[in-house]
Amino acid sequence: MQVSAKLNNLKISPRKVRLVVDVIRGMKVEKALDQLKFINKKSTHPIDKLLKSAIANAENNFELKVDNLLVKEIRVDEGMTMKRSMPRARGRATVIRKRVSHVMITLGELVDSGEKKGKQTKIEAPIKLTGNVKEEGAAKVKAKEEEKIAKEDADEKGKKIVDPRMEGHGKHSKVEKDSKGFVNKMFRRKSG
Repeated sequence: MQVSAKLNNLKISPRKVRLVVDVIRGMKVEKALDQLKFINKKSTHPIDKLLKSAIANAENNFELKVDNLLVKEIRVDEGMTMKRSMPRARGRATVIRKRVSHVMITLGELVDSGEKKGKQTKIEAPIKLTGNVKEEGAAKVKAKEEEKIAKEDADEKGKKIVDPRMEGHGKHSKVEKDSKGFVNKMFRRKSG
């Protein structure tokens, strides 16, 4: 039985990640975790998290024992390279390549425990609606919309629109014409 986990777009170059990965390849899982604690490299933390994730996949999804697991395969591939530039003499610029890596880990078993199926989540069958139910539902929705529109019309008839800041005082508004319009609005003094 094989269990895998993947880490994409790790912002460390593949060359540097491979230094750490080569150390734990082929080890038992517990020994690999101990080894990662004592390697003084930046990429040990993400590799440690990835290994723990693969272990959790094996325990929870396939009910495998941690004592029986080993790092069967671990691969580091190059991802997308971001290109940045750095200014140089005489108006030139040189390219800086910020490399990204993809790490894939596969755990295997020391002693084969047989093929186990992963946990399946049950998906319920969709509910089928008959034609009558749809028509009744549509009629109820229409009735509610008509009631809302009627309430809004009744509310608008009794209200008077008040514009305290006099923002709508253009040509089309029914506000006093003594204001100077756009210029007055631009240079209005702020109170407070």
